[in-house]
Amino acid sequence: MSALFEELDYCPTPIGAVSLRRRRDLKLGVDVFEIKLGDESLMTSLFTASEIALARLGIAALDDARAPNIVVGGLGLGYTAQAVLEGAPDASLIVVEALAPVIEWHENGLLPLGTALAEDPHCRLVQGDFFAMGASEEGFDPETPGRSFDAILVDIDHSPAALLDERSESFYQPDGLRKLARHLRPGAVFGLWSDALPDDAFLARLDSVFAEARAEPVTFHNPLQDRPFTQTVYVARTEPGAAS
Repeated sequence: MSALFEELDYCPTPIGAVSLRRRRDLKLGVDVFEIKLGDESLMTSLFTASEIALARLGIAALDDARAPNIVVGGLGLGYTAQAVLEGAPDASLIVVEALAPVIEWHENGLLPLGTALAEDPHCRLVQGDFFAMGASEEGFDPETPGRSFDAILVDIDHSPAALLDERSESFYQPDGLRKLARHLRPGAVFGLWSDALPDDAFLARLDSVFAEARAEPVTFHNPLQDRPFTQTVYVARTEPGAAS
């Protein structure tokens, strides 16, 4: 059996100290990996259903059979990116992560996925501020400024109303969403993960910007509380055949 607790790495960042921890859950008999920002939990390997659903729902909403160009905002433990590559193995994937240590953990194989994402030729890990890149004209690919994408899938903040950094608040408003939509092709998909139940106010904002939008509840069993738990994936689409 592994040690009951181990802090695998601890690094200061511009938005606070980020740490990677591994603990043994004796009740479940599994090792649990956790990423924390200060005392706040960012992601755990114990609950990944909704992060995977973000990728699967986003890919399912694509209506073009060719190899898609996709951006994932937020790397974390990598489960959304992994699900993108599993569901669209010919995709060209850029994963934007603000925290350099998180990228290094993937490159050094400290996480459950090992170095799979860092070594996948279809996947590129880019350090950057996703929200600033989304608001800019250059966008998400430093090698091809202005590049447009078939899908942009985001898992960064806890929800549109519960933010890790108040500076990202404008992203969830109509103007911020319009700036993001400039980086999507006609008929392309925007997906957003949320730790909360569907938010009607945010869904209305999506409806005001995109041609269509919906909230998909994702319910899974919480083994710690022994009850169902529901999170949300928002899926929106740009107008087909017309620029956003």
